[in-house]
Amino acid sequence: MRDTITDVFFDLDHTLWDFDKNSALTFTKIFSIHDIRVQLEDFLSYYEPINMTYWKLYREDKIDKPSLRFGRLNDAFEALNYEVSEQMIHQLSTDYIAHLPSFNHLFEHTFDILEYLYEHYELHVITNGFEEVQYGKLSNSNIHQYFKTVTVSEMVGVKKPNPIIFNHALDLANTSGARSVMIGDNFEADILGARDAGMEVIYFNGDADVNTNGIPQIKSLIELKTYL
Repeated sequence: MRDTITDVFFDLDHTLWDFDKNSALTFTKIFSIHDIRVQLEDFLSYYEPINMTYWKLYREDKIDKPSLRFGRLNDAFEALNYEVSEQMIHQLSTDYIAHLPSFNHLFEHTFDILEYLYEHYELHVITNGFEEVQYGKLSNSNIHQYFKTVTVSEMVGVKKPNPIIFNHALDLANTSGARSVMIGDNFEADILGARDAGMEVIYFNGDADVNTNGIPQIKSLIELKTYL
């Protein structure tokens, strides 16, 4: 790829920004604030798969943002048989979004690989995350300065894997799919979506059960040096 690529696009959550670790710390904080007495591990064992299901529905435009934010919490508490009022769920949802960007653990080698790539390529972000928190994550984790452009699905009006968001990001970066590579952890949203937009792709930290049909895979960000 070194000879053809000029622009490198990253997903943010689960690719650079350690969403699971930061999310767990956020729940610890807001549960303490509101005296929610559940074992965090028990809560997360229900919440994490429920959240993934809701995000898939959200990507497919089958639910809206408020439904995602309320439903994932409500369903997790119901699965735990822990009674929480609707008002409290709305408050927890609001507080979760407010506090999430204050925790900024990144995946191992994030700074190393961004420093390395920054010397050779234009770097960009394409994310389906909520606009009000994604910029905070980039800024507070001190990686915003590496990226020439940031494309958030809410500002485009469609979400990955829709090719429209990738084409918008390519236009914003003043580049083409043939000169670009997308790196992300979600095979459907990041990899198939970017490939449909004509981009090269690298699958990060992926599900071993996914048949990638020869698509390059990495388990650590530092492995990007093999390709770029």
